[in-house]
Amino acid sequence: MKVAVRSTGATLDSPIDPRFGRAKMFVVVDMETNEFEAIDNTQNLNALQGAGIQSGETIARTGARQVITGHCGPKAFQTLRAAGIEVVTGASGTVAQAVEQFRDGKLGAVNKPDVESHWA
Repeated sequence: MKVAVRSTGATLDSPIDPRFGRAKMFVVVDMETNEFEAIDNTQNLNALQGAGIQSGETIARTGARQVITGHCGPKAFQTLRAAGIEVVTGASGTVAQAVEQFRDGKLGAVNKPDVESHWA
């Protein structure tokens, strides 16, 4: 199973980015092998609108079944759910720490967005 974690960098030691749609990177981690791939998201950093939707579409193309994030707005949430991707909020620390929190059951999927549109 693959999970995508929004990040400020391209490694497991990178801090989590506080934003979803405008995160600098997504690190996609295979939960069984711990192999990972960094996905650049800079095209959405300065998007005037639609960053969450476009980022959600990027995640869907990776094959991830969950996305681990600190927060998720309504448009990104809807895009992810339409693609069959669970949204896991409340993550903090590094990518590796967030994955471990998820593995340990300390983070779980949510059923609605936790911030309003255009949260920064």
